[in-house]
Amino acid sequence: MTSDTGGVVAMCIDDEAIDLKLNRRVLKRTGLYATILDFVSAEAALEHLSANPEQRIDVIFLDINMPRMNGFDFLEAIKTEFRDDLVECVVIMLTTSLHPKDQARAEAIELVREYLNKPLTDLDARRIAIEIGEQRLPGKVGQSARG
Repeated sequence: MTSDTGGVVAMCIDDEAIDLKLNRRVLKRTGLYATILDFVSAEAALEHLSANPEQRIDVIFLDINMPRMNGFDFLEAIKTEFRDDLVECVVIMLTTSLHPKDQARAEAIELVREYLNKPLTDLDARRIAIEIGEQRLPGKVGQSARG
């Protein structure tokens, strides 16, 4: 589920505009992300997904603590309301929360691949994009059937 240019399609959801800007800068700097979609709320991201059912998403960088709808509520919504290929995308919880309960809750959700503390680093962004690319290669175990 990479873009036609071979790069990763990322969705960033965070209520802090500065964090979105920093994440975008880090992702662009890797040269591995073809499309970066930024949303200042989980509701806005859900609206985008509803309005764009063909939008391909490889990875979601998701903040936990947001007003109205938190990251956990967002994950529940995409599991129940959206298509299977979206539910299979990689979710990275990107947060300042050091609370062990948040980490345990995130790790218990099948959709969540990793729980990382902010800020997103160049090394993590590059590693995640490479792992996604490797999962899409023909002949890889667990390869997605999506195009």
